[in-house]
Amino acid sequence: MAMTMTGSVSLPAARQKVWAALMDPEVLKKATPGCEEMEKKSDTEYAAKVKIAVGPIKARFSGAVTLSDIDAPNSCTITGEGQGGIAGFAKGGAKVRLEDTPEGGTLLSYDVEANVGGKLAQLGGRLIDSVAKKFADQFFNNFAKELSPEPASS
Repeated sequence: MAMTMTGSVSLPAARQKVWAALMDPEVLKKATPGCEEMEKKSDTEYAAKVKIAVGPIKARFSGAVTLSDIDAPNSCTITGEGQGGIAGFAKGGAKVRLEDTPEGGTLLSYDVEANVGGKLAQLGGRLIDSVAKKFADQFFNNFAKELSPEPASS
């Protein structure tokens, strides 16, 4: 079962800083909902463990994240593939584009394609679509928080 999503988020940081964050496994780990582990295998490959719940199915996915089509600091493709045992599999990719905004920040645009199989695919398209959209929204909101300047403590 396949689904696609597009969106964009305005980030309060210069494009070079946003790019560096996209390439940082610690930032990706914090931004990914349910991520328990993100280990750098090379400059373009990470091993990840993510725990998710979709309706009645809770699963821990182990898989790989790969960065490709890298055009620093403008765009890249982030591809992930994971096995969740009896729950099935999930794989997908996001084409990410960065553009400067007039305010000195960065507009991050994304096109996501995702595919699930196994028990997850049996849950029905609307549930999978809503969970995938929520997951993408949470990722990009968390990513934006990682880039926001820390409020000064008084």
